Amino acid sequence: MSVDPDLVEMMSAVFAAHREHHGPTEGLDELWSQLGELGLVRLTGSETSGGSGAGWAEGAELLRAAAWHAASVPVAEHDLLACWLLEAAELEVGAARRTAALLDESGTARAVPWVVTSERIVVIWPDGTAFRVADVDVASVRLTAGRNGAGEPRDTVVVDTGALTGTPVAATLVAQWRRRAALIRAIQVCAALDRILALTVTHARERIQFGRPLAKFQAVQHLVADIAAEAALARAATDAALAEAIRTDWTSEQLDFLVAVARSCAGHAATVVVRNAHQVHGAIGTTREHRLHEFTARALAWRSEYGSVQSWDDALTDHAIAAGTNGLWALITGTDSRT
Repeated sequence: MSVDPDLVEMMSAVFAAHREHHGPTEGLDELWSQLGELGLVRLTGSETSGGSGAGWAEGAELLRAAAWHAASVPVAEHDLLACWLLEAAELEVGAARRTAALLDESGTARAVPWVVTSERIVVIWPDGTAFRVADVDVASVRLTAGRNGAGEPRDTVVVDTGALTGTPVAATLVAQWRRRAALIRAIQVCAALDRILALTVTHARERIQFGRPLAKFQAVQHLVADIAAEAALARAATDAALAEAIRTDWTSEQLDFLVAVARSCAGHAATVVVRNAHQVHGAIGTTREHRLHEFTARALAWRSEYGSVQSWDDALTDHAIAAGTNGLWALITGTDSRT
């Protein structure tokens, strides 16, 4: 999953410069325009459809850079979910800013990211044993605006699917869309946890209490060590799922399990990391002036999107039961149980 270091540095610099002049959820149009000029809003789209032709490794780095700087921008929803689905369904992409939503049988989807800031929304809805996809104008859907705990748009949409023809797509494509969405949030949570760790280490080293740095107190050392361990575990699980997705172009039979592991680990890690970080920072960590809340709020909000922590724990339980006693080791290690 090697990515050009200059590209990674450029991505980080763009978001860092943006945050110097804007709050976490401010200046979206300006940032979007800049990302577009750099070829980053459709980083993984095919060149024939106006994309930059990069892969998921580069896309993941873009997500990490945005999350590291707490820059709220719908690059994942636009590029990796909505536009990818249009390309997969052999539909025209165009230049409009998009998000995507999986509707229920009534045509409703809740907590859909970034609808109010999008021009179009790619909707998926069930049609018997398969699904249909349509690219619709946001102005044509019934919209109730909302926000997640980090202040990012999470809206409820109601679509009259009976008035849409739509393009038929296989259930397997929609299953891949779900995996992609779930892994996106795991990547973002891990980046936020890494930034929380960095902020906490810096604070513990610089904050003087009772004549010495906080980092010299054993209790604080234990708190920071737990943050580092949980963040590393979540990142390792997420990197394993991402590597398998890239290696097999999302066709691996193990991906459902690996994505569930990543989401479960990231979700539980967020609890420990957020709690310990606020303990180490004390009162200053709860203020609006300190940046800690920008990352803790995102970690807690993102871990519950595209599936709750409980739902991913339940999925892991189902995988373990299905594997049985003889197949559990092979499931965990990804090896043939006969070897």
